[in-house]
Amino acid sequence: MSAEDLERYEAEMELALYREYRDVVGIFTYVVETDRRFYLCNAVDVKVRSETGDAYFEVTMTDAWVWDIYRPARFAKNVKVLTFKDVNVEELANTDFEPPKA
Repeated sequence: MSAEDLERYEAEMELALYREYRDVVGIFTYVVETDRRFYLCNAVDVKVRSETGDAYFEVTMTDAWVWDIYRPARFAKNVKVLTFKDVNVEELANTDFEPPKA
């Protein structure tokens, strides 16, 4: 497989992922961004932990969809993320549910 073939494959996978996102975004309530992943979910809880002195975030999500091109199953019932980096949680407004016109 050439580098060009690999780039084409990744571009096709990214486009398929975007289309899947566009199709499912309407069934979720929250957008959660961590340093490594982007999630859609219906329930999210963020706790700041500091048992060892360093603060970190424990993010728990329910009914989640994960933006990950290499993941064969992007839907997950429960997700827990531990991170030392920033976490962004946004509640989707009704206007965010409108996918772009094809």
